[in-house]
Amino acid sequence: KSLKKKQWYQRRVRGGALLGTTAAPGYHFMTPFITSFRSVQVTTQTDEVKDIPCGTSGGVMIYFDRIEVVNRLKSSAVLNVVKDFSPDYDKPLIFDKVHHEVNQFCSTQNLHSVYIDLFDQIDENLKTALQKDLHQVAPGLDIVAVRVTKPKIPEAIRRNYELMEAERTKLLIATEKAKKSLKKKQKQKEREPL
Repeated sequence: KSLKKKQWYQRRVRGGALLGTTAAPGYHFMTPFITSFRSVQVTTQTDEVKDIPCGTSGGVMIYFDRIEVVNRLKSSAVLNVVKDFSPDYDKPLIFDKVHHEVNQFCSTQNLHSVYIDLFDQIDENLKTALQKDLHQVAPGLDIVAVRVTKPKIPEAIRRNYELMEAERTKLLIATEKAKKSLKKKQKQKEREPL
């Protein structure tokens, strides 16, 4: 198993102005107090967006504890992305956008859809939406994957879901028992002489 080292490119500033070049890893000379640099990671990185509120169409407020966005900035795009969005480009392009996309999704769905029916599609839909926007505003920043944790729902509603699931399970068991009993009675009728 090989481990890939993190690779950083440097964005340089001289006298407060962004220089038109970046520097790859290695030794570089700068004029002290006049030229400064800021490292920008160009290998795969994971950004964790935490505590994302999600208001459903029914008015229930739920929270996603964590959404992980795995992304990679191409070294050829460092200068343009940093020039347009600063070295902290992931704040407006990933963190803020995740909040926006989650709220857009939740506002059109009810609690049952978000928590159960469509939960398995949230990560793929979020990845697609993020990548679509990034291709327009920040080409060179790619979304590799998105991982979404199960949302936290209010305690009273969670208990209600658990009770409903328990009742549904009991109903399924009772239905199966009734089917078996009916089959058993039919077999007994078939065995009895006329």
